[in-house]
Amino acid sequence: MFGPGVAPIVVLSQNTKRDSGRKVQKENIQAGKAIADVIRTCLGPRAMLKMLMDPMGGIVMTNDGNAILREITVQHPAGKSMIEIARTQDEEVGDGTTSVIVLASEILVTAEPFLDQGMHPTVIIRAYRQALEDMLTILNEGISITLDRNDRKQLVQVINSCIGTKFIGRWSQLACNIALDAVNTVMLEENGRREIDIKRYAKVEKIPGGSIEDCVVLKGVMINKDVTHPKMKRYIKNPRIILLDCPLEYKKGESQTNIEIMKDTDFTKILELEEEHIKKVCEEIIAVKPDVVFTEKGVSDLAQHYLVKAGITAVRRLRKTDNNRIARACGATVVNRTEELREEDVGTGAGLFEVKKIGDEYYCFITECTDPKACTIILRGASKDILNETERNLQDALHVAKNLLLEPKLVPGGGAVEMEVSRLLTEKSAGLAGVEQWPYKAMSQALEIIPRTLAQNCGANTIRTLTALRAKHATGGTTWGIDGETGQLVDMKERGIWEPLTVKLQTYKTAIETAILLLRIDDIVSGSKKKTKEDEHKPSQVTEESTKD
Repeated sequence: MFGPGVAPIVVLSQNTKRDSGRKVQKENIQAGKAIADVIRTCLGPRAMLKMLMDPMGGIVMTNDGNAILREITVQHPAGKSMIEIARTQDEEVGDGTTSVIVLASEILVTAEPFLDQGMHPTVIIRAYRQALEDMLTILNEGISITLDRNDRKQLVQVINSCIGTKFIGRWSQLACNIALDAVNTVMLEENGRREIDIKRYAKVEKIPGGSIEDCVVLKGVMINKDVTHPKMKRYIKNPRIILLDCPLEYKKGESQTNIEIMKDTDFTKILELEEEHIKKVCEEIIAVKPDVVFTEKGVSDLAQHYLVKAGITAVRRLRKTDNNRIARACGATVVNRTEELREEDVGTGAGLFEVKKIGDEYYCFITECTDPKACTIILRGASKDILNETERNLQDALHVAKNLLLEPKLVPGGGAVEMEVSRLLTEKSAGLAGVEQWPYKAMSQALEIIPRTLAQNCGANTIRTLTALRAKHATGGTTWGIDGETGQLVDMKERGIWEPLTVKLQTYKTAIETAILLLRIDDIVSGSKKKTKEDEHKPSQVTEESTKD
């Protein structure tokens, strides 16, 4: 038996904790909504741009959700979590960064009325998890269609619908062809398994000047380097290429090296030893008869002398990544020690090596490769801002092309897929028992935020458009969506606007999982210690070193 007055105290403390938890959840919902409001206008073909100023005074103009959120400073932990999901979306599938934030925010907002009514977050979360499972089933089995990987025309059409909302949309045909050519170049097929590593092997080089129409994909590699000696050849047909990861210069001693010289001949002897080392290294290189030598380290003047005499061109201080790309393009092997050079390490797959001057810079081109598994995309544009935005858009196009070749499944765009999934979930919610059916139904309504935002951003009458779209889907128009340019209802199948299934799956999974995570938080505890009044009044200790000077 409890003593008199004990039970009410326990009840009071539980109620206080519940109220505290609800307050934290509401704050998290508000933080998520604030983040979404920043980039809500960046969705669709009529997307607005944001101008960002970084602490160094640089300016970024973009409508890429991830690029915007990466630049802004946020204090609230829930806000930081929302920014993190845009980064995750960008790294995983490269597209849908704005959609995932807008959707996650709307899912959080739909949970707020249930929290106000006293529904436990666990019940809401259970309903959301069930809705996510049903969504993934609907997308995989009901709505998606399979694409023919070899149908280049349809591939270009899908990539075009994904980048039509971006700055580069004006040159969409060129951008789509560049993305497809680059992805096809770096694709490896082994034992029926496809590997596409665009991050390592599809390098983007931005050269200010010229126009965007001058952008091309090189079937090979371009690096911002010149030859080390003016007498070295700058144009070689069918070059034999060697790649090194060792210096062609004197061996430098370690940090604590001491050499004691007793007489004047000792110093001469040390110099002779160094020269002999350089000569030996150069002879080992000359023995395999290369035309071009690339090294990640330095090349001394003496080594240059020996290589020029042998008619060999040398390029020094390459990045490790550039060396790996050249290795993939021409079939060479990166060698760490010159004494281990063999004939099979020499790359013979390149058709041409040349050095060109573009603007004020010299660039090495290794092109006309027989089977390059690496490529360089050269971007030209009027200014650095335009080049940076073009690169961001092109990265999205590359990711979409990669997703299509790895998983060739499509869903209709323009908010059609969200409306159809919303309708099917609403139908399913009627068969659920208990209070969970209400959060489940609310989740289906949250999906409508994508077509609603598209309608808002192009200036259409939102309520009328959404009502008409619901009516279309209720009568079997599963592929009908909103034209982001005009706000009219159109059949996405006829318009040819499709999105990769992988992007949609990742968007839904990331948005719902993040919303669930934030709803489960009932307290925010700071790990930093607060200064007490005693600490503030303590005199600062002066170290002995600081008083010496």
